[in-house]
Amino acid sequence: MNGTTTIAEFREAVLDPAKRRHYQLAWLSTVDHKRIAVLYMLTALVFFIIGGVEALFMRLQLAVPNNHFLQPDTFNQLFTMHGTTMIFLVVMPVVFGLANYVLPLQIGARDMAFPRLNAFGFWCVPLGGILLHFSVLAGGAPAVGWFSYAPLSETPYSSSPGVDYWAVALFVLGIGSISFAINTIATVISLRGPGMTMRRLPLFTWINFVNAFIIIFALPVLNANLAMILIDRQLQGHFFLPIGGGSPVLWQHIFWAFGHPEVYIMALPAFAIVSEIIPVFSRKPIFGYEFVAASSVAIAVLSLGVWGHHMFTVGMGR
Repeated sequence: MNGTTTIAEFREAVLDPAKRRHYQLAWLSTVDHKRIAVLYMLTALVFFIIGGVEALFMRLQLAVPNNHFLQPDTFNQLFTMHGTTMIFLVVMPVVFGLANYVLPLQIGARDMAFPRLNAFGFWCVPLGGILLHFSVLAGGAPAVGWFSYAPLSETPYSSSPGVDYWAVALFVLGIGSISFAINTIATVISLRGPGMTMRRLPLFTWINFVNAFIIIFALPVLNANLAMILIDRQLQGHFFLPIGGGSPVLWQHIFWAFGHPEVYIMALPAFAIVSEIIPVFSRKPIFGYEFVAASSVAIAVLSLGVWGHHMFTVGMGR
């Protein structure tokens, strides 16, 4: 079944058990960009509900002074899970889902450049989410904040496997994000329709194209950091443990080299959406198209070079 299923076909697929099973399998094995976009959105919705429940429990704890609804460590676990869920399992899948659905249509492409890689990138999201939340059943969720500062995230201070599940989950999600970014760049470069030059790209496509480059540069930095913390915890490495000659500040340098671009990975698509909505409802072409496109490139470049303001309190000398 293709992405243009009619209502009659859908009704027939739902009512007939054999066809219903085929319909379900078709969605699970799909490489169609529209269906993958819908799957991204549905997955984000599921984790949005989970993250919202986690936030609700935290707010209940903070509702009145001297409340004992949650234990301190449980609160820290919910804080970590909520932050990680909302950033990596809600906002980013929504961004990827919108781009998956709209971008090929705007440039005249039939699909993304690498449909199977597109599907692989999506399935990394539920896998990462399951790994993250499985930690609750495997000795306790991580309680180190979504930024997981060392040495708190090291074994002497966080001995439960929650941090390991957190690191592996984010590593998987990082691989999925990089897959999406590679696909986006390849699609825009190689699958534009006749006459669709780079200067004629809709701003939504332009900004998501630029956003993909931020992902390409930023997410491998996070994955390298995660690999280092896993080596510390599982193979007795000392990248971040002072007792072995490591530096906790190194974690912050590497993490925020990813963390600040991550802000714009989430923000730039919002600019892209606004840049599409305003011309439609004002019935006028966007003013200063070239400047908006160039500013997105400037934001991408500058975002990769500013992370020091996250580290004013670490005690480094001038």
